[in-house]
This record gives sequence, C-alpha cells and structure tokens, in this order.
Amino acid sequence: MKVVICEDNPQQQKMIHDRLKNYAMINHPSVEIVLVASNAEEVLNFLEQNNADCYFLDIELGAGSTGLQLASEIRKKDPLASIIFVTDYSETLKLTFKYKIAALDYILKRTDGSFSDRLIGTFESSIQRYKQLGQTQNFDFFQVKMGELIKNIPYENIYYFETSTTIHKIILSEKNGIYEFYGKLKNIEHIHPTFFRCHKSFIINLQHVVQIDKKTKYVELVNGTECPISVRALQNIQMKVNERLTNT
Repeated sequence: MKVVICEDNPQQQKMIHDRLKNYAMINHPSVEIVLVASNAEEVLNFLEQNNADCYFLDIELGAGSTGLQLASEIRKKDPLASIIFVTDYSETLKLTFKYKIAALDYILKRTDGSFSDRLIGTFESSIQRYKQLGQTQNFDFFQVKMGELIKNIPYENIYYFETSTTIHKIILSEKNGIYEFYGKLKNIEHIHPTFFRCHKSFIINLQHVVQIDKKTKYVELVNGTECPISVRALQNIQMKVNERLTNT
C-alpha cells in the first residue's frame, strides 16, 4: 500500500510521517510512504505519473487549494482510495459534506496522546481496507501476496500471467513491474472475462492484444511481449478479442 501525506505545518508533518513510518516498519513492512508534501500542487504533480492508495490530508493547507479541493481531485482519479482528513477545528469537518467526499476518517489535532492513537488506529483501518479490496469480487483488482508484501493490481494494468520456472509459482507482468508468487494458472484463468488462457503456460489480458499471428502461433501484446498460442486456443482467441472490442 502506498501512502501520501499532505500537511503544511512542518512540525505536524514530521510527527505524522514519523509516527506512520515507525508503525509501518514494525507491523506492515510492505506499506510505503511515497510522498510527504506541503501543498496540494505537490500532490497533484505526483499523481500525474504515479498513484497511491491512502492519503492523509490537512483540511487547512493555507495558500492555494485546500485539502478538501485536493480530495475532490483524488476522488476523480481513484474512487477507492482511502482519504483521512486531519484538522485543527471540528467546524471544518462539516465542509466535507459540501464536497461530497467519502472519507475513511476525520482526525482532530490534539496536543495529548489521543491524536497519535487515533492516527495509528485509522492507519491500521486503511491497511485492512486495502487488503480487503483485493479479496472482493466486486472490484477489478488482483491481489498479489509475496511474503509481507501485498499489492492490489487493477486488472486493466495486467499484461499476462505466466508459469514460472520455479515450481508452484506464477509470474505476473503489469504496467508497473513484474512479480513472482505462489499459485496455479487454473485458479486464475476465470477471474474475469478480459483474461484468456492462450497456452498451458500463459493467460493474457485480451484488452492488450496488438496482433495475432496464426502462422507462428504467437500473440503480441502492447508491451512487446509475444506469448505462444496453443492449437486449441487458436480457434477461439480471435473470437474472444472481437467480443472484447464489441463490449468496450
């Protein structure tokens, strides 16, 4: 899970970052704080080329866009991201209804230990929610578990699954990397209509097919990968690709 913190008060920013980082290191090593920002523009610039799963946003960000306006932009990009607001004033929480932002939690800044405790409690809730998203069939994610690392990968980002040379393992290739994990292709091939088992060792994402070469029995994907096609699959792959194009 990737986390973004946006807080314009340097002391508060450091406290939130240190508290979350230390908690994650001990309890959830796969969680990564990918950005610590002081204003909304830094976050928006980051999101042009990157993504995150959880955001801790100060509602009052001083000059420029507020945390609420930033949250609205985040929601447009990712309706499922966890957003946690932190604020000095309880009155500002009413504004979240105006912006129609479904936040995971609202935390009032305190000088006592209750703020830190609430921060960690909400952080833990966001981590558990992230894990559950990848296990819910209502959402188009594939969850990869590699030791302590858990990643929810959108189906649309996946190019293919391949049998690994390591026994009982599968290779997943997607837009942001390649991962190897324990599993069986037979348990994956029917997870979603966009995937098609073109070979005993490959499951491809039909929406990333560039061309099918029936002579050499290979299918080319948008990332340049050429996957083999079995004789049996050759009879159905073009039909499956056409069905996919019709339904999009």
